[in-house]
Amino acid sequence: MTESKKMTWVEVLTAIRASREGKEPKELHRLADVTRRLILAMTSNRIPDQDVTRALTLVEEAVVILEQQPRQRLFAGFAESANSGDNTSFFDRSPVQGASNPLAPPLRLEHQVDDEGRVTIVGTATFSAAYEGPPGCVHGGFIAAAFDEVLGSAQSLSGNPGMTANLSINYKRPTPLFEEIVFEAELLRVEGRKIFTSGRSLHNGRVTAEGTGLFISVDFSRLADLAMKRIERVEGDA
Repeated sequence: MTESKKMTWVEVLTAIRASREGKEPKELHRLADVTRRLILAMTSNRIPDQDVTRALTLVEEAVVILEQQPRQRLFAGFAESANSGDNTSFFDRSPVQGASNPLAPPLRLEHQVDDEGRVTIVGTATFSAAYEGPPGCVHGGFIAAAFDEVLGSAQSLSGNPGMTANLSINYKRPTPLFEEIVFEAELLRVEGRKIFTSGRSLHNGRVTAEGTGLFISVDFSRLADLAMKRIERVEGDA
């Protein structure tokens, strides 16, 4: 009998990604994209009062339609990559990655493997004026959130992921709006429950920020407890 070859973690992630192709909620993604455009217009344009009133009526009608739908007791998957154990999941609710969350730029992640088998998590995002801090530049808080997401994805490669314990960002130069920003992250080492990661962000090949993250692996039963408490809150508000 031939002994089956054990799949590497990267091979497992690749298989998961392939199995999920074509299953994205595309109409919901379109709704999120349109809502991002709405947010950008509200934060960037001078809008006459009569157009504000008209837009308000239309938006309120849309909100009524959506609020009439039943609330989900438990969402499928995870809202962030740090505690998912799978860096290729469709984190539709993530405020950073979520294609269905209009708060997200969104950040898109993939993994790359070099000739020696080392894995780098690569993310790309374009931040609109809705994320502006200094004039023409991305607010540092949103940069930090993106680092938390991409470093969290890198630490999931440890096979025993956890939650952020420490996040440190060193801002090298301003990060421009409306330009593609590339994030790179890698798993450095694991010491017991401590998972160490590092990464950087780049614009046109120039480093705009560097970051390190310390994650503490957690028992997934604790995440299950958090999920149950969330369900209880939702049902209590219903």
